[in-house]
Amino acid sequence: MGGRRGEPSVVIMSMKDYMDTFAPAPQELCAMRATAKRTGSNKLSPGQIDKIVAVVRKEQKPSPAKSLWV
Repeated sequence: MGGRRGEPSVVIMSMKDYMDTFAPAPQELCAMRATAKRTGSNKLSPGQIDKIVAVVRKEQKPSPAKSLWV
């Protein structure tokens, strides 16, 4: 396919190659992905993740604030 002055007018590449080239993941995200792969948590289903999040939120829920007007 020739474009203007014989230069290509279209480039076909995979979405992964496009993202790696034009929008690379930040270093922190790459580190999180590596940790998830190493621990196996990258294989959790969305439902499993939701259950884990619910348990953690329940455990971290702060106790009701005590009134300052005693």
